[in-house]
Amino acid sequence: MFDKLPISSKTERILTNALDESITVEEANHLMNINGADLHPLLATADFLREKISGNDVTFINNCNINFTNICQVRCGFCAFGKDADDPESYILNDEQILKKAEGAVANGAREFTLMGGVLPDADIEYYEHLLTLLKDAHPDVAIHGFSPTMVRDACRVSGIDIAEGFEILKKAGLDTLPGTAAEILTDRSREIICPEKVSVAEWIDIIKTAQEVGIVGSATIMYGHVETLAERVEHIDIIRQIQEDTGGFTEFIPMTFMHEFSPIFLEGQSNLGATGTQDLKLYAVSRLMLRDLIPNIQVSWVKMGFRFAQVSLMAGANDLGGTLGGDELSEASGAPDGVEASIETLSKMVRDLGRNPIERNSTYTEFYPIE
Repeated sequence: MFDKLPISSKTERILTNALDESITVEEANHLMNINGADLHPLLATADFLREKISGNDVTFINNCNINFTNICQVRCGFCAFGKDADDPESYILNDEQILKKAEGAVANGAREFTLMGGVLPDADIEYYEHLLTLLKDAHPDVAIHGFSPTMVRDACRVSGIDIAEGFEILKKAGLDTLPGTAAEILTDRSREIICPEKVSVAEWIDIIKTAQEVGIVGSATIMYGHVETLAERVEHIDIIRQIQEDTGGFTEFIPMTFMHEFSPIFLEGQSNLGATGTQDLKLYAVSRLMLRDLIPNIQVSWVKMGFRFAQVSLMAGANDLGGTLGGDELSEASGAPDGVEASIETLSKMVRDLGRNPIERNSTYTEFYPIE
């Protein structure tokens, strides 16, 4: 496959073996550090595996983000969204406002509500249960992809119950899938800098596994391009891989490049923030080579990257474009380059321009809807 290409012997050996088996942590670390003539073969190998595993379909979901509050007691160094309760720009949506946004999304064909918000200091499981019931009673056929491990942990503490019981309550109320948020970067060194008040690595793993044991599958994510090292990016992906080998509970893996311009750590003077385009592409490609079909769906976050570079990233091992979003206040606050809402037509055009097939999907990649 690499005949006559000016590629180093070590990279060629790794990529040749990657055609048949997942790469090791050591090999992934080598690939994260390559440049020059070795880069294109890496991307080509990841794209080859993507086609072998997922074919030429690129999936996405018609969904709507419902961020019910921006008040957050967990003030992370990377987040430009969260506000204190007494901030004049803080809000908590009431039931009527939540239903109004949901109704508008359903009128546009939404198949999923992504229900998220800040970590309210007094929110208990009953509050989240109420939000789920509110939406499910009005729209029983729309899936709910909601909350984060930190939100569930804190709510269970307020309610005086354990994590498993909390997830049982949420599942019964209508929680279908769990976002991979609060993962950020799964190394305690970096977490101590960017999100010391969030769950630890061990807590995140335990909460995710508990959700999956209860029967709530969901996303795995990585947020990169802040204070982590390249090796920590690989360590994170390997942790996700190990969990998936144990549980099989992840439906997708979503790399999210850090948008730093309005983040507290940037405004406070932290330098060297933000991944380069080459680092973005290597992250996608290495993820595909590490995860292969263990997590067959690797998602590009167009809201973080913009439409054009998201399209390029589909040539680095990714096969999913996320969702139409219907607004994403978290990304908007961070400076989303191409807005926070996309149409089916826009996403389809990006896919067809690559010579691939746009396919609408449901939350769990179990139902697919061809687009005319």
